[in-house]
Amino acid sequence: MAAPSRLITLNIGSQTIGLAEFRVIQGRLVLLNYRFRETPLDPATGQRLEAHVALHETALVLREIMHEMHIHQGDVNYAVSAQSVFARFVKLPALDAEKIDKIIAFEAQQNVPFPMDQVVWDYQLVGGGMGEQIQVVIVAIKRDLLDEINNAVEETGLRTRILGVASMGLYNAFCYNYTDLQGCSLLVDIGARTTNVLFIEPGRIFSRSLPLGSSAITAAIAKEFGESFAAAETRKNRDAFVALGGAAEPADPNIVRLSKIARSTMTRLHAELMRSVTHYRAQQQGDRPARIFLCGGGAGMRNMREFFHEKFELPVEFFNPLQNVSVSESTPDVTRSAYLLGELVGLALRSVAVCPMKLNLLPDSVVRRQDLEKRRPFFIAAAACILLALLGWSAYYTRAAQVAQQTAQAMRQKNDSMRGPEAQLDKLKKQITALDNIATPLITAVNDRNFWPQILEDLNARLPEADIWITELAATSGGKLLGVPEKRAGETAPAPTPIVAGSPAKGGAAAGKVIDGIMVRGLYLYNPKQQEIVVDYLRNLAKSPFFTIDPRTPERVIKSNSVPNDTEWAFPYELQLTLKKPVKMP
Repeated sequence: MAAPSRLITLNIGSQTIGLAEFRVIQGRLVLLNYRFRETPLDPATGQRLEAHVALHETALVLREIMHEMHIHQGDVNYAVSAQSVFARFVKLPALDAEKIDKIIAFEAQQNVPFPMDQVVWDYQLVGGGMGEQIQVVIVAIKRDLLDEINNAVEETGLRTRILGVASMGLYNAFCYNYTDLQGCSLLVDIGARTTNVLFIEPGRIFSRSLPLGSSAITAAIAKEFGESFAAAETRKNRDAFVALGGAAEPADPNIVRLSKIARSTMTRLHAELMRSVTHYRAQQQGDRPARIFLCGGGAGMRNMREFFHEKFELPVEFFNPLQNVSVSESTPDVTRSAYLLGELVGLALRSVAVCPMKLNLLPDSVVRRQDLEKRRPFFIAAAACILLALLGWSAYYTRAAQVAQQTAQAMRQKNDSMRGPEAQLDKLKKQITALDNIATPLITAVNDRNFWPQILEDLNARLPEADIWITELAATSGGKLLGVPEKRAGETAPAPTPIVAGSPAKGGAAAGKVIDGIMVRGLYLYNPKQQEIVVDYLRNLAKSPFFTIDPRTPERVIKSNSVPNDTEWAFPYELQLTLKKPVKMP
């Protein structure tokens, strides 16, 4: 991820607030501006105010600094003082990478003196590996305290990006600016309430927090001179220095008293530092320090560097975190105060360089916000896709509506143009219907005229080849002969007329007005088949398209079929044939 062009860093110390603004210009970190401001303390005792009051005052001071630096809002990397967090260095045996997280989580539960659900914690590997013991630093801070600090920062308009520990910011700044040092370096950060000690060797670090700082000198001065803490702080800043062994004393006895008080306090600090060195060498198997770097607000007292050189007999210098950091021409002079900028530079480096210390104690609210911001591009892309899809569908339906309208208009025009031909067609249809009404009876008559020749031809064609012939044909209607006298018609027994599709109902108005059957009479000669020749004729007629005959029941059709005898040469037969399609009477 590309580094932001503007970087704001904040160091919230126990007594001092530092704010700095950096820029990334051509890939290089550039300091543009910075400010330091002390937070209010109880002027009588020098103690910090109640937590909520102190944080409120911190927010007010921070807002004033931002106004002076023309900073209204922006992302910030900030650090809390080491005394606000619990830190513990733990050694672990060589482990597989996939097991480290579980083991460290277990160690955190064992070492953090608070329930794990009440703290925000993180860890960092600071040494070992490759088959050797692994050294881990575990840091934790009470969740409610962290939320209060973060709320005080964010109510000024800043938005938390990284939240680290001040001493670890110093470590990052040191590694960035002092890359060629060999052996062990001792970095002493003298603050107001505590002194943070960092043992730094290539690839490893160890730190301790000592409960002794420059405010101890102020408290001793207040007690010595019987004045308030605020007055003692003013006197210390104006006149105090660390007395050196064998050096000439000032003429002013009060200043001499101040210098001896400062030396006494620093002598106590030296003793604590020596115990820390002994602990580091014995417990951490570290090397003896080869050099000392001083930083922090308490390191600015006169003769401080000379005092530590006298006590440790080692090279002592002020820590300069700006060796590899550019400084803008508009930045206030940093020559005398560079040693105060270590935490601010280290915090800025978290966003522009690969830092060895990446601890991040973000509150839950910031984690949720940052997670949402990471997902925001996907949400935006999804919303854009949905919007584009909606626009696409809208364009599609708009175009479809236009096409539908154009098609409907064209069809209306075609319909309008076809209304004239339609009217002509309707007129022609009416004329055709009228002509059909006139022609239908004529066509029926023609068809009926052809009907009887077809019947005769079909009856003749289906006669057996010999020994049988037809002597009489007569039309029947309702089983009665037509066109014969009543006496002659009565000679024929009426046969039940089957109801066929399209035939008038029996007893209906049309009954007796149609020819629905044919009576066939004839003779057959004495022959080998005898009367079976009539049955053969019936079977042939069953295939006729004009008659309805069931060959399985010949008795229903054959009404008279004499039994042959030896006295006659021909024998009569009679067939009652039913027409499939009755014919109207002429």
